[in-house]
Amino acid sequence: MIMSGTLALAAAVLISTYVLVSQDTVPETSQIDVIPDTIQVEAAPATPQSEQSSRDLSLVEIFEMAEPGVVRLMVIKGNETEDGSAGVGSGIVFNKMGHIVTNAHVVDDAVRTEVTFLDGRSYGAEIVGVDVHTDLAVIRVDADPNLLTPLLIGDSGNLKVGEQITAIGNPFGLSGSMTAGIVSQLNRLLPVEETGFSIPDIIQTDAAINPGNSGGPLLNGRGEVIGVNTAIQSATGEFSGVGFAVPSQTVAKIIPTLISQGEYDHPWIGVSGTDISPLLAEALNRTDTRGFLIIGVVEDSPAGRAGLQGSNETIEYEGVEFAVGGDIVTMVDDVEVRKISDILIHLQRAKSVGDEMLLEVLRDGEFMEITLVLDKRPESPG
Repeated sequence: MIMSGTLALAAAVLISTYVLVSQDTVPETSQIDVIPDTIQVEAAPATPQSEQSSRDLSLVEIFEMAEPGVVRLMVIKGNETEDGSAGVGSGIVFNKMGHIVTNAHVVDDAVRTEVTFLDGRSYGAEIVGVDVHTDLAVIRVDADPNLLTPLLIGDSGNLKVGEQITAIGNPFGLSGSMTAGIVSQLNRLLPVEETGFSIPDIIQTDAAINPGNSGGPLLNGRGEVIGVNTAIQSATGEFSGVGFAVPSQTVAKIIPTLISQGEYDHPWIGVSGTDISPLLAEALNRTDTRGFLIIGVVEDSPAGRAGLQGSNETIEYEGVEFAVGGDIVTMVDDVEVRKISDILIHLQRAKSVGDEMLLEVLRDGEFMEITLVLDKRPESPG
């Protein structure tokens, strides 16, 4: 998170709100519209690195290779100009044109952003593009080309739970700090209070991430960027063993568009609902707990125009009220839907605005297929 002495409390609040909901659970009613089209890491602009090794490197080798491509961000925000205070974040050199990747929340409302490289030289930066829905942003500096050492963007799709990873950034303003750990879990959902949506496909790690690490790289054993550190689960604002990073597949997909267009349009379905819990399955006389129950359908949304149906009655079972009667989504295209995250990840990895998507739904005891065309996501879930 972005950090400064006078902003430590604000940073702690931001961190805790990111993880207000357990990442293993989904709220009873969850919006189902997150993230966009096909992610092809190979299609991203080349971020060359000399002789990238196919073997796992030592921690010393990873640090020496990656450190020149990690920068320190000093950010003065609109509400901080009276006392001159500034927050600290991290960034990743993306290419030789001076583009640097960081978190949206690091540069949000910034009135001035300064980038400091490894040798101590600093430059003012301009904001090129921001996507609050993935907490990613791009800034640009007109710096000495010799200082620009792009880091190689790896493929987070190859990650395994238990794999060793490292994080580099500026925790508490301590420049160029490195921590190590493992991939604790994959495919988490990260709620974003500011948007009402969630970021899917998030990497969970136990590598120490603290205020000031935001926007810095999460690296695999070959020194490739496989994530951008973005949040921690904490009641105090300090690391408690659970950190989160936006995966490199999302970075490779979103960043080129932010550079060329300044924003990214995310596809939208227009439904809300809940996963099938064991108790809900019993209430529905089902033995299968897989699937996503549609509770609400937004009028004139892709789902509404395609004829998807939301819940039409409420029942009580074992003392718990459930909204029932809506379609249960069991497949999207050729992907089995076990819970909401399967739909969100498919949207992020494989879909764009304007794409068709085929849904298999269970309605009144019968399976049927419904095709919809994805719209651009609105500003709020609605």
